[in-house]
Formats: sequence, structure tokens, C-alpha cells
Amino acid sequence: MTGGTEPGPLVARARRIDGDHDLVDVAGARGVFWSRDGVGFAGRGVAATIEVPAGSRQQAGALVATALGAIRPHDAAAPPPLAVGALPYDPDAPARLIVPAVTVWRTAEGARWLVTVGDADAPEPGLPDHEPEQPGPRSVVVEASRDPDDWCDLVARATARIRSGGLDKVVLARELLVTADRAWDPRPLLRRLRTAYPACHVTHVDGFLCASPELLVARRGDLVRAQPMAGTAPRVGDPVADARLAAGLLADPTYRREHQLTIDMVHDTLLPWCSYLDAEPEPSVVAMANVQHLATTVEGRLSAPEPSVLDLVHALHPTPAVGGTPRHDALAFQQAEEQLDRRRYAGAVGWVDATGCGEFAVSVRCAELDGAVAHVYAGCGIVADSDPRRELAETQAKLQALLGALVRV
Repeated sequence: MTGGTEPGPLVARARRIDGDHDLVDVAGARGVFWSRDGVGFAGRGVAATIEVPAGSRQQAGALVATALGAIRPHDAAAPPPLAVGALPYDPDAPARLIVPAVTVWRTAEGARWLVTVGDADAPEPGLPDHEPEQPGPRSVVVEASRDPDDWCDLVARATARIRSGGLDKVVLARELLVTADRAWDPRPLLRRLRTAYPACHVTHVDGFLCASPELLVARRGDLVRAQPMAGTAPRVGDPVADARLAAGLLADPTYRREHQLTIDMVHDTLLPWCSYLDAEPEPSVVAMANVQHLATTVEGRLSAPEPSVLDLVHALHPTPAVGGTPRHDALAFQQAEEQLDRRRYAGAVGWVDATGCGEFAVSVRCAELDGAVAHVYAGCGIVADSDPRRELAETQAKLQALLGALVRV
């Protein structure tokens, strides 16, 4: 664990606060943000960082437990100190989690908490100062990093490989570069995503923005929950037409087969950790603002000693919903053919506390902000009878989530 200065003993303090503080304002331009259905937290400053070396993702849970366990506890009724991170897609890449110095929580019960982590002898900090937002861009240029026709050819090669045997499914992604005339400020983008996608996990960590509909895994005590998604149809805004598209999604054998591959993997991966585990017998359709997905909830009870949520993230990631199956063959195909550095796209973003409880979403519907350039990603699962143009249209629908927040000129 490292901090901005040589760390002394850290102590966590917590107190209830009045007022409905906007979590986007609390996070500022460089803080962390996590919100779903109006519940979540925002943090500013860095009390400590937890470095996960390359090839050591399986140790992340233990590293976090050691680092957070060294922080002297506070009121047990208050939210705990957290480590927050956006983990890269490559499970062998180094990763970093941040312990915010100041965190404001908005709980499901409506309570507001201020949690601070710092030197035991330092005065307790208050709420972060408001930082003025930077002006938005006056012009943007959007371009694909790979020609769409070339990407369709890639899908055709993938389907041919699948039909020849040895590969059941592979997920292929596209990247758009959105270049503005000035650096991006994440705060107006977060506000737009929060408004447009309230049921999604809307997050910001170190320049990485996400509005993910998919829960990779959550742990509360000995309870574990995941909600894998695979299979997507557009929404057009007309209730009758959207209901027809949803019914078609449920009845489509290609999407149902793609979805079942993911459900089976998630269930079989979590089962050895559990004394009880069950999955819904049939998927449901989860509607977002612009698309709708097949989703199945998997829930169970963990055996003692309970693993850290980061152990479960390591075991599950990448699921067939973002990688493919068999995993080794799908990832090898991606590496050889995708010609794309996914960075943190399709990784996992979330938080964990000292006990190993926490929540991580799959990092889809996301963008990496790099100065004036936003790298925007979307992908779709390819199976034997996938149609390249249909898959291209699916990526275009998914890309609208971030493009709609970025392109406001």
C-alpha cells in the first residue's frame, strides 16, 4: 500500500451529514464515482493506493484485506472505507485500487454519510470544495479505429472458425475515437449518464467512465449475486414495437444459445464457493434507454470462509459475455484478430471493503478519457450463425450510450 506521502497509521472517521449533496460535485474532475438507482458514493483524494502487480490478480483480495485491515475502524453502523478500482480486461495486466481520502455515501435508506481516511493526528477533513466545471467542447470528430466493413469481415472469419469446430463463441469489440477541441471534463458526462441510465452502474475511476447494465458479482456477508447479460436487441421508443423486439429476443435461438453459454459458465464457476446456488430458470429482458438485453440472476450463499469479492471477480472474469468460450481459444482469437487494445473496456469496475464484501460491474458502455480524446467501446458475441451486418448494428446501438453523453454540440 502506498500513498502520496510516507504513510503513518491511518484512521477512518465517519459522521452523518445533512443536505442532499450532489455526488458528481463531491467527486470533482479527478475523484471516484459509483451510482445506481440514486444510491452510491463519491470520493475525492487518495489516502492510499493498492497496487496489484502484473500476473497477480488472484492476490488482489488478500492485498486489499491487508491494506484496509490496517485502517483503524470507525462507527460500525457507518459505511466502511473502500478500495475502488477499474480493472483492465487483460487479467494478467497490473491493476490499481484507490482508497479515497474523503467519501460521501448516499444509502438506500436515504442516509448521508461522510467517511474520511487519513493520518490519526491530522484534523478531520470536511466536504470537498466545489470545483467549477470546464466548458464543454465546441466541436468533435468521431471516427472508427477499424473500418466497419473490415470489422464485418472479421465477424465472418469468426463464424467460419466457429463452424469449423473448437470455438463456440467469441466476443468482438469495436472502438470509436471521439476527439474534441478541448480536454474532456467527466462531470457533465456523468450527469447525462446518470439521468439517461439510472438503473445502470454509472461510474468514474481515473478517467474511465462507465454506464454498465451488467452486474459481474456482488457479495454481502455470505450472500453472492450475479446478473449475467448476453443477447441484445434495440429499442425504438414505441411500446408496441419494443415489446415485439423483446419477444423476438426471447425467442431467437441464436441469442438464447449465446446467453446460456454465459449463464452456465457463471453458475459453474461460483458453485464451488457456495453451499447453495440457483439461477432463474428463464431469462428476462432488461430494458435500457436504447437497447434491451437478456439477463438471468444467479444467487446463492457462500461457504465459510467466504472469499473476497475480488476472488470471485478473478474466477469469473472474463465471462463468455465479454470473452467467449472456450475461454482460452476465444481469447487467443481476440488477440490474433481483434487488433484492439481494450484497456479497461470489458474489465471490471467496482469497490471492496476490508471484509471482502463489495460489488463489481462488467465494464461495458464505457469510455477512456485521455485529454481531448475519448476512446469509446462496444462489442457483441459471435456464434456460428451470427450475421455480420446485424452484429455491426448491435455495436452501433450500444455505442450510442456514451456517444449520446459525449456529443452535445
